[in-house]
Amino acid sequence: MKGYKVYRNIRRRALIFGLPVSLFALQMMGVIGSLLVIIFSFSLMLLIGAVTVNLMMYFVLLKLTHRPHLLHFTKIFPSAISNKKTSTLHYED
Repeated sequence: MKGYKVYRNIRRRALIFGLPVSLFALQMMGVIGSLLVIIFSFSLMLLIGAVTVNLMMYFVLLKLTHRPHLLHFTKIFPSAISNKKTSTLHYED
């Protein structure tokens, strides 16, 4: 009988329309926000503008997904904290 390896971190690599789940949620929030704007102040230019903004947002998020180093920030805090003196001066008593 064939055995299958259990992969516990499947949600970490899950993609929806090529975006990770968190970025897809951000995209959907943008879509819902633009739909609310269109519903409450309908005009043709606003409709075209909302579609354009949503498409641009989608392509930017796709680019960030394929090139994650574009948003790579350095860590603020060190991995280990020490009380050791960092000075090279030696004081005599």
